[in-house]
Amino acid sequence: MSTYSTHAYTPGLRVCWCTTVRKERRLPLPGEILVKKGDYVSQDQVVARTQIPGEVQIVNAASLLEIEPEELERYIIKKVGEKVEKDEIIAFRKGFFGLTTRYVKSPINGKIEYFSTATGNISIRAEPTKIEIDAYIPGKVVETLSNESVVVETRAALIEGIFGIGGEKKGEIFVAVNEPSQEMSPENINIDCKGKIIVGGATASFEAIKKAIDYGAKGLIVGGLAFKQIKEILGYEIGVAITGHENLPLTIILTEGFGRLEMAKKTFNILKTFEGYSASINGATQIRAGVIRPEIIIPLKKEECEEEEEILSSSIRPGTKVRIIRHPYFGYLGKVIDLPIEIDCVEAECMVRVAVIELQDGRKVKVPRANIELFDW
Repeated sequence: MSTYSTHAYTPGLRVCWCTTVRKERRLPLPGEILVKKGDYVSQDQVVARTQIPGEVQIVNAASLLEIEPEELERYIIKKVGEKVEKDEIIAFRKGFFGLTTRYVKSPINGKIEYFSTATGNISIRAEPTKIEIDAYIPGKVVETLSNESVVVETRAALIEGIFGIGGEKKGEIFVAVNEPSQEMSPENINIDCKGKIIVGGATASFEAIKKAIDYGAKGLIVGGLAFKQIKEILGYEIGVAITGHENLPLTIILTEGFGRLEMAKKTFNILKTFEGYSASINGATQIRAGVIRPEIIIPLKKEECEEEEEILSSSIRPGTKVRIIRHPYFGYLGKVIDLPIEIDCVEAECMVRVAVIELQDGRKVKVPRANIELFDW
């Protein structure tokens, strides 16, 4: 028999007016750090850079010249380490009496890495790819790690979503609807949306999303979208395990789940209050181990963010507000009314520890504790 002293632990989805946000900006390979601890940086300031070596392409020159591999050195006209351009001649051989000439051309821009008289091959490495990482948020550099990463800290309003697609974007908050229950339609989109992060209420039609892309919007924040809309937007099926690398001009963040779901009032009020403020968003989502949440960060001035809001505790008990994050109640909000001590059988026909949740519509459902998260709605 359970009592009100029963409690459990679950991750919390953060939605707060004011908190300290730290973002690590890490290079994919060791490179150069361009700032130092204590520096103040802007959103777009490049804080680190590196180069990714280009791919190698092998040309069988001996075969093209119709020679033995050990003869190759006689016909190469470029030195090892020398730069070459695409279609530039790197080796040639004239035939008898100069009547015919055979050429070997570089297939890419790059440089000669080596040639082999054992195989007759010439190796050409493509030019390196330059990688630059900006600060993403304005703030103070509080940590640097050798030639690998920078940590930037700022005071900000922070909203974590439940699912997103698309990578990092920056832009001003533009609230296109009047209520968190409203659907965003094409009529809500106009030229003012260019470069903005649009807040669209409960959901948005496919036509509205397409119009937002056409007008050059950077992001869209809505309560929910039908899963099939994600496929329509991307043009292909997407898994929900890891996202964020989609080639999409518009980053989309769902704050509640899949379907038409009214945006939580606290979330909508934060976005409405800070309309016109510059924000940084990222749709990257990882649902499995090492959870990554899509995020909306709205940097604030010191006087706007004096007191840090308490982040949700990881302890839940009867009366705690939660959100369900797995099928068949994905995205539903409710309150914990019981945490039975005994393990129980759920719809998936497995024995787990469960929580009894009273949904906002009054229904009482039993779900695995692993399928809920703290959420102050």
